Amino acid sequence: MCVGGEGHDHIIPHRYDRVARTPLTANHTYPSRRSMMTVVTCLSPYTVDQVKTLVGTAEIEVRLVPDPPAPTAVRQAVVGADVIIGDVRAKHRLDRDTLAAVGSCRLIQQPAVGYDSIDVTAAAEFGIPVANAGGYNAETVADWVVMAALNLLRNGARRDASMHAGAYDRSFERSHELSAMTVGIVGLGNIGRAVAHRLAGFGSTVLGHDPVVAQPVPGVRQVSLDDLLAGSTIITIHAPLTEVTRHLINPATIDLLRPDAMIINASRGPLIDEVALIDALRTGRIGGAALDVYEAEPLATDSALRTFDNVFLTPHIAGDSLESRRRLQELVADNLRRVLLHGEPPHHVVNAALPATAN
Repeated sequence: MCVGGEGHDHIIPHRYDRVARTPLTANHTYPSRRSMMTVVTCLSPYTVDQVKTLVGTAEIEVRLVPDPPAPTAVRQAVVGADVIIGDVRAKHRLDRDTLAAVGSCRLIQQPAVGYDSIDVTAAAEFGIPVANAGGYNAETVADWVVMAALNLLRNGARRDASMHAGAYDRSFERSHELSAMTVGIVGLGNIGRAVAHRLAGFGSTVLGHDPVVAQPVPGVRQVSLDDLLAGSTIITIHAPLTEVTRHLINPATIDLLRPDAMIINASRGPLIDEVALIDALRTGRIGGAALDVYEAEPLATDSALRTFDNVFLTPHIAGDSLESRRRLQELVADNLRRVLLHGEPPHHVVNAALPATAN
């Protein structure tokens, strides 16, 4: 099974002329169009003024799409758009039928790392480059991963809850040092490498798997996915969500894990088969889990995941910090201005010739 990280910065190999929709070359320039009103459709919950600030000019037509998600409303809003800002929440989706109705569009800018709400293959066929905000939250997510690992190893969240409840229980609970652990990183893109960098400071043994990222990662021994799953005490997943990686953690791969293995996921919820994970936790087949993302969000109030003492949960906030928010705004603004104001190609295009990645 192959999964990938992230980190490619390249340009879509072709796009289509506004009138004839004929393929253009990879060296095509992106002409600025100040001579006519530029249309920017925004699917994220931004205001008109926020969109104009990102683009760097008030001389644009901004189209907003209201909630709740409605494919018809999205389709109407994107027709004729010069640029589309994707939905950071992944609620308003850009499927093949919607993209076919767009016409000529110079960029779909996803204001997030993940872009599974956009049919990037169809966008490429229609000559529309899709860019994400690759790497903007890598440091923040990596911090969360280490924090989550330490919580699992030292029972931190449970001890804290006990103290807040009025107890003062100093009895020994099984705990471990992070330096004694073998950590397997699935996906060695921006986030995976940032996690590896942090683990080097703890002295952990680090295994990695990523068929897309070929270059060596300092301190990481790259192995097959099966060997990583079988040999790691902690497995942290940093792969894009594709049809190949969906349910990467499933009954068959869980069977490869050590009985004390702990799974961390701050990437995409559907990378894990939650039914299989809950069964493994209920039967004691694995040692625990730390999750920031879920197959369905928000996580149901009656989810069995909320009942386990050895499961650390947060509400999809692993990548959210003041620093990452600032980088996100800067990255999105830079790409929009490159294309709309300066006629330059965008950065972080994910549907070009090289394999696309998401973390």
